[in-house]
Amino acid sequence: MNSAATDVVSLVDWTTLRTRDRMAIFIPGDVAPQEVRDCLHEEVAQSLGPLNDLYRLSDSVFNDDNFHTVLTGFDMLILRTFYAPELRSGMTRAQVAAKLPGILARINPSGRNKGGGARGDTSRDWINSIENALGPKISSSGRRAAAKRAVAIARRNGWNDNRLAFSLFAQGRLTLSSDPDLALASFLQSGTIYAASGDTQLHAAHVAMQLAAFALSAGDTEAAIGIVNQHVAIVERAENAALLATLLMVKAEALDLTDRAAEARVVRTEALGWARYGFGDDRSVRARVSEIAALSPRRGRLPL
Repeated sequence: MNSAATDVVSLVDWTTLRTRDRMAIFIPGDVAPQEVRDCLHEEVAQSLGPLNDLYRLSDSVFNDDNFHTVLTGFDMLILRTFYAPELRSGMTRAQVAAKLPGILARINPSGRNKGGGARGDTSRDWINSIENALGPKISSSGRRAAAKRAVAIARRNGWNDNRLAFSLFAQGRLTLSSDPDLALASFLQSGTIYAASGDTQLHAAHVAMQLAAFALSAGDTEAAIGIVNQHVAIVERAENAALLATLLMVKAEALDLTDRAAEARVVRTEALGWARYGFGDDRSVRARVSEIAALSPRRGRLPL
């Protein structure tokens, strides 16, 4: 879930930056087309606008959870606000805060009085735990321990929002092999939190992919098909080809297991079309197809 692009500002302390007149974005040439697009969306937007990510944001690419891969309506609102004529370089935080209500009332009048309530700042210890859980610098057991710390910190702070859900999602992914029961429980809790908000339906779809994989591996084909069908539309709207391809591959495998071979071929063909954009070269596509096929109870492998 890490972006392949790096902006120059990430290499310096953004809090010391006072003027931006030049930016550079570096993207590897050996990644899938979707990853190039995703990186450009996020990094160009951050080059033009706010530099930092906030985990407490849900409907935004300005969040290192990387669930959103293209700019959202919220992100476009932030960029329009950033370039509002009422604001100028050099203003203090208090001066900007005084201008924001008027700016937002002008450019987003339908959002007036629709605030979802202020969320507290995200603690540094939680961020460190999440970064350790998702990073490559420590052992697998260390990453699992970091994810469990993130869950504990989120609960201790009373965050029943996307931060707790993301902590549980990370814990689920990291404990798939070592503790499948904990992984499933984590995904179920995470999915419940995400599904409760209209802003996190795409996040719920990512969790649903894991739950569909569990259902498939358990031989509950109808549950797997139902989970996929419930989330396909939101993933299509989010333009996430990799996730959509994976969901459809799960559905195709489930259809095969119920002797609906003709339907499975149609769904698998559609999945492969999305997969070429989402995963890139033939080898990567074949690897994902093999991973999904291996979930079949005929083979007995654990979910993704």
